[in-house]
Parts: sequence; structure tokens; C-alpha cells
Amino acid sequence: MERTDLELVSLAKHYGDAVAVAGIDLKIGGGSYCCLLGPSGCGKTSTLRMIAGHEEPTEGSVVLAGREITHLEPAQRGTAMMFQSYALFPHLTVLDNVAFSARMKGIGKAAREQRARELLELVAMTPYAHRLPAALSGGQQQRVALARALMTQPRVLLLDEPLSALDPFLRIKMRAELQRWHRELGMTFVHVTHSQEEAMALADLVVVMNQGRIEQAGTARDVFERPRTAFIARFIGAHNVIETPSGAVAVRSDRIQLGATGGPGMAVSVRAVEYQGSHVQVHLASGAPAAGSADDGPDMGWVALVPDAQFHARPLEPGQRVAMNWHEADAHLLQA
Repeated sequence: MERTDLELVSLAKHYGDAVAVAGIDLKIGGGSYCCLLGPSGCGKTSTLRMIAGHEEPTEGSVVLAGREITHLEPAQRGTAMMFQSYALFPHLTVLDNVAFSARMKGIGKAAREQRARELLELVAMTPYAHRLPAALSGGQQQRVALARALMTQPRVLLLDEPLSALDPFLRIKMRAELQRWHRELGMTFVHVTHSQEEAMALADLVVVMNQGRIEQAGTARDVFERPRTAFIARFIGAHNVIETPSGAVAVRSDRIQLGATGGPGMAVSVRAVEYQGSHVQVHLASGAPAAGSADDGPDMGWVALVPDAQFHARPLEPGQRVAMNWHEADAHLLQA
């Protein structure tokens, strides 16, 4: 498939006085898997719907392969959207659901059913071709919805929280399937999610949004290893945001070291201990700082991930005082 770029130029969406998307600029390379990630209300779904043509931008442009598609109808854009609810027609069989868009375009029955069967084979749903949606599991309905979206042969596939309705085990299985389909189809995927784990597992471009703006865009490893702001460090998770004399830094939870009080580092108290299998999550509350350390205030809390064997060799209890420390190289300075 021809590789095409998707570009958002000063794209904004206002609902009255409320700003959902605040003039974002983003370029998504052809064939990329991009995840728009952020908390509820950050603007990620509004952005996806403007790309799809289901929302009219207040300002800005959507450009696909050098062609402005901002004001085109959804069917004219070269995009296809897979909705969170799947939105399958309950009275049509799986085969007829997939073939529906081709039927609306007047494509003959034999041709549209042949293409629909090819897509059902791609998503491993051939044995279910003549079932109604009500007879399918959630994961099976998702596969049918994907096949139906691909029927239009889009350049860009848009996915609105496609895994949110699935149980945790199936969610992991379907992540692997999405990766496989993306690899085999070679088209651009733009996937909205509020799950950090999902974005890290799937995307080669992670776009973190907050209050209608893009806080950071980069590879999953870049965003995780080098969060730009305190918001990203906290939202991505597995990081502690700590005030030091040189400014706020992010330190990964698995890089925090805990030692006896009186040693180097910040004096803290163990607030809670959670066994997680391969490691133990130790929740810490700030206390009086050890010599030479900055006090982060009485309400601050952090987390240390301690390997299971190490923890059980020297177990900690809630209320115990310890010194929290880290290597200077593991502290990433954050922007204000």
C-alpha cells in the first residue's frame, strides 16, 4: 500500500466557551501506529472525530497525503472509523455487516461478498459468517467491526478505544492481533486510548494530550524514559516526581533505592506495601529530610519497586522510617 502522511495543522474544536482541542499540530507518518493518549476530557476523541469527519473543526486543517480533507464527508476522506461500541447492525449477518458499505455503493453481490469473505479470513471470523452479532462474543464483534471498517479500503484506520469493552485477558490477546493486522495491512492506524499500557504496547508514535493540547509526542520509549513535564511523568506512571535543589525531577520507581535511616537520601516513612509477584510496591510518605536533602512537603508520596527476593531478605513494614535515594544519572529534569 502507498505510504501516506496524515497532518493536523492548528486543529481546534470549541463547544461554546469550552475548548476541547486547542490548536494542535501533528504529523503522523504513513504506515505508523499512533496512539492518542490522555485522561478523559483531554481532547483525544474530539481529535479523532475531526479526522474522521464526524466533527467539524472550529479552526485548522486535516491533510491526508497532501490533500486537504477538512470539510469532506466521512466517506470521501480515505479514512475509516471503528467505533468503541462496534455499532454492528443487529439484523444483518456477519457477512452482510462487513459487505454493507459496498452494497450502499452499488457493488454487485458476488464482488462485495468475495471481498467481505477475504476480510473475514484476515480477522479469523470465516466460521461465523452467517451468525448474527448477538451470537458473538465481544472480541468476535470487534473483529467484525474491524473487517467492516477495512471494507472501504481506507488509507487511515481510526480506532476509538477499541479494547475498552473487553476483559483484561482478551484485551492482551487483541493487542497482539491489532499489531499483526497493522503489520500485514501496512496502513496508518490512529488509536485513541486512556490506557498507558495499551499505548506503550502498540504505538510507534505516542501522543500524550492534556487539556486540549499535546504535552509530548514521541516513541513509547522516549515518552516513558524522558517525560517532558510532571503531568506526563505522573500520567504515564512508574515515575516519582521529586523536588530537588536543581528543580523537579522524574525518577523511575524501579530506580529508587531504600536504605536505613541516617544514610544518604531523603527521610521517608513506609505508608503501604503491596506484593506484585516479581516485585513489591512500597508506597512512601515524606518525612523530615535527611541531611542535605530537600523536603518535598508533608503531603507528597512516592513509590519504590523492590525486587521480590531483595524485599523479603530485608522486609519493610508500614510506619517504618527509611532513607530514599537514587543515582543522579537516573533523575530526569522536568520542564516547568
